[in-house]
Amino acid sequence: MRIWREHKHFQYKKLAPAPRVGAHESVKTPANGVFTLEARYTITMDSSLKTAIKATLHCLTGCAAGETFGMVVSTALNWNNFVTVTVSILLSFIFGYALSLRPILKAAVPFKKAARIAFASDTVSITSMEIVDNTLELIIPGALAASLSTFLFWWSLALSLVVAFIVTVPVNYWLISHGRGHALVHESHHHM
Repeated sequence: MRIWREHKHFQYKKLAPAPRVGAHESVKTPANGVFTLEARYTITMDSSLKTAIKATLHCLTGCAAGETFGMVVSTALNWNNFVTVTVSILLSFIFGYALSLRPILKAAVPFKKAARIAFASDTVSITSMEIVDNTLELIIPGALAASLSTFLFWWSLALSLVVAFIVTVPVNYWLISHGRGHALVHESHHHM
């Protein structure tokens, strides 16, 4: 007997009977006391969700590089919060677009078309990540004023990037499932 339950992003398969692998449940029966039901669960992710996670990791790489470089330079030069945030955002977009451009250009796509694809595929994702990241940096007390040698500087930066990643995965999932975002990058690879 096979039982399938579909969830929005995952499929859960319950296969019974199964060898001694998986979850064990005890059920009381009036006839013979207690017996054990065994079940094995397999989770398979929707391919759009896998693509969204990969796209967000890709975005996180560019954003983290730009954000970290901007924060380090701004902190070392003792710039004010407005300049620090502005420089970090600009560098995040530059690094993010550069990371997207590289494989597209490597696939022999002309620069102008590659730039349009990178802009269309990454702008919403980077924007989402930067809004969350910089909002957290501004909210965490003393994060922007912390020096490079403090735990607060690095902890707040890492936390803000992790939270930005978590918030941006659903954004990329929605974009990809509607044929936008990184779906455009994958589409450009298939039409060459």
